[in-house]
Amino acid sequence: MSAPEASPAVIAKFRCTNIQHAYTGNDKSSAATVVLVPIWEQDGINRKWSQATPSGKLEMLITVPETVDNLELGKRYKLLLIPDEE
Repeated sequence: MSAPEASPAVIAKFRCTNIQHAYTGNDKSSAATVVLVPIWEQDGINRKWSQATPSGKLEMLITVPETVDNLELGKRYKLLLIPDEE
């Protein structure tokens, strides 16, 4: 039996442009909205999915402080988009 074919993946470079912390009223919880936008590159990996200047954004509400601490304003990140086969 042969192995199943791997689903195609999209790899996209994004930059963190906003981290907005919110007051939750509870000392034991926190929340931050994080925004990432795609990066324009002349010859980078984003050219594989965008023929022109990429647009859009990824916005997430994150409620795990350690996760927010791992993100930095202005830093670039790679997002891997693969189908969920569950």
